Amino acid sequence: MDGYSYLTFNQRRKIEKLYGAGVRVADIAADTGRSVAAIYEELKRGYTGELDGNKRPKYSADVAQTTAQENIRRRGRRAAVR
Repeated sequence: MDGYSYLTFNQRRKIEKLYGAGVRVADIAADTGRSVAAIYEELKRGYTGELDGNKRPKYSADVAQTTAQENIRRRGRRAAVR
């Protein structure tokens, strides 16, 4: 694999739908082709500060996408290799 691949907004929507339906994180990871750790990181990124009906942290694809874009913008330019 050549570097990292970021989740797309459609993938985040899929995670939101599956997680909201009560699907296990391991099953979401298998369905999206990501690691369980990556899904947990994504759930933290998209946490809305509320709990859903199952008393789990509520995930929003919109919040996650905004946070991811802010993090990319905040990290700045890559240093030139000398």
